[in-house]
Amino acid sequence: MRYVGAIDQGTSSTRFILYDETGKTVAMKQQAIDTLHPQPGWAEQDPVLLVESARQCLAAAVAAAGVAVHDVKAIGVTNQRETTVVWDRASGRPLYNAVVWLDTRTTDLCAELVAAHGGNRDCWRPQTGLPISTYFTAPKLLWLMRHVPQVAQAVADGTCLVGTVDSWLVWNLTGGAAHVTDVTNASRTLLMELSTCRWHSGILAELGVPVNLLPRICSSAEIYGTLAAGPLQGVPIAGILGDQQAALVGQACLAAGTAKVTYGTGGFLLYNTGCAPVTSRHGLLTTVAFQLGADSPVHFALEVAPVLLCCCCPFRRARSCAQLNVVAQGSIAIAGAGVKWLRDNLSVVRDVDEFGL
Repeated sequence: MRYVGAIDQGTSSTRFILYDETGKTVAMKQQAIDTLHPQPGWAEQDPVLLVESARQCLAAAVAAAGVAVHDVKAIGVTNQRETTVVWDRASGRPLYNAVVWLDTRTTDLCAELVAAHGGNRDCWRPQTGLPISTYFTAPKLLWLMRHVPQVAQAVADGTCLVGTVDSWLVWNLTGGAAHVTDVTNASRTLLMELSTCRWHSGILAELGVPVNLLPRICSSAEIYGTLAAGPLQGVPIAGILGDQQAALVGQACLAAGTAKVTYGTGGFLLYNTGCAPVTSRHGLLTTVAFQLGADSPVHFALEVAPVLLCCCCPFRRARSCAQLNVVAQGSIAIAGAGVKWLRDNLSVVRDVDEFGL
């Protein structure tokens, strides 16, 4: 029997799932992930714990399944998107906590960028498909460069690397051999040009971000490297997708007119609109859905900027190449996270099962 594995590193937990060749789940291990809130509207996670939880879940699932390493043909990575990590390229030590996607500390910084462009929040939308918003990676990175001296110095010296969670995981799991991201995650940074699927030199220059600190942009399905250690040492990492795009692909919504809705930390609807990028007249975001191979067409998506529906939650509203296939996505930033907050902060229930969801 042959197997494939998947690391699912989300905002609330990390999982590793092992599947057999029929698609049946053979083993799954999961660990909860804590989010730190040092100030109202701030959300951080320990990058080291993200990696360690992935390693521990992988090892536990493989042990539970009792499979031989040579029977596991590949693993893939799916991850919380936009969350930003900066680390030392020599030691691998993070220079600050991961700034999570729903963090809103960059509100004033985003307003500054908008003002610098004559009040046009959509100034980079023609290139990136996205407005200037706290949601995306670029403002988070700019905040780190301005407010964390270690990061500022490392960027100036060229001694650090920058990435979203997929990049951070793959870099660590390959022993530092691969600094990569896929097109879905890169499209969420506000730094990638949709027409070329490359880093946009003009935006990088304006923000002062050296391109050599950023990961190489790859397709969502190719071999990026092999696991450097652990029970699956030598097994290739052969897939990367941002979590919402991974759900779209996992539900086989590959044709125009198909859609998925999933609920986790947030709630997300993605609707596949076909093989051409769509520019919305109603504030939807153009982004990448998937690219299943380096020589395959890049597929695009549309997404609604996230809205926080839980009025009592500790976050405020976050304002938000090839042939392309488009998806429409609706996002609710707080779904399961709101339930968790009601349990942990208000003690409404002792266990989430009491909600009967």
